[in-house]
Amino acid sequence: MLRVEGIDVFYGAVQALRGVSLEVHAGERVALLGPNGAGKTTTLRAISGILGTRSGDILFDGERLNGFPAYRVVGRGIAHAPEGRALFPTLSVEENLRFGYLPKRKDRGGYGQQLERVFAYFPRLLERRRQAAGTLSGGEQQMLVVARSLMSSPKLLIVDELSLGLAPKIVALLFDIIAEVNREGTAVLLVEQFVHTALQNTDRAYVLAKGQVVLEGASRELASSDDLVASYLGGGVENDVGGQAG
Repeated sequence: MLRVEGIDVFYGAVQALRGVSLEVHAGERVALLGPNGAGKTTTLRAISGILGTRSGDILFDGERLNGFPAYRVVGRGIAHAPEGRALFPTLSVEENLRFGYLPKRKDRGGYGQQLERVFAYFPRLLERRRQAAGTLSGGEQQMLVVARSLMSSPKLLIVDELSLGLAPKIVALLFDIIAEVNREGTAVLLVEQFVHTALQNTDRAYVLAKGQVVLEGASRELASSDDLVASYLGGGVENDVGGQAG
């Protein structure tokens, strides 16, 4: 479904990604791991059209997406739940969700149906549909970020730091919802600080260090791999791969 082939990304004169390649097949859940500063968020932003690439290709369902603005990428079936949430804090929960549906604004008749589907995943958001997003708890805001991404009925959901700053109970709930979305046919590519949690909830994983893919494989195999630990230590960041983010 998604094929990233040798992309280079720069911030000004600084090269952030060096020949990064990865794939996400239909129906898969794939993790993108690595120490802080490895290029994980940059990779997701390049895929979703927020950042441009200097070289390489990003292909989705066989179509080259390089140079597409973010709204066209959403229209092709990729939705991005970003790090930092980027909600509209003074708007209500439902108003934030409506913005997620905008790429399909010509199909106004389908809005109510999609809203109902998303509320079925997140009943707590249904209870707070009229509440301002900025007054929600951290866990509820993260639910809203994922829910807004699902409003466009994506084929591929990209999630950056699902668990950041959240209580373990909320993290477990969010991963259960992601698994349900995946079972219903949406592929998932996620960046996650808690390595073993990510590996337990995905089929395959890639590990980045210093802007390059240094390791890839089945999540079950990587979970017990000494190479996984070495890739983190090689990234120059102290990180307990058992789950404590550096």
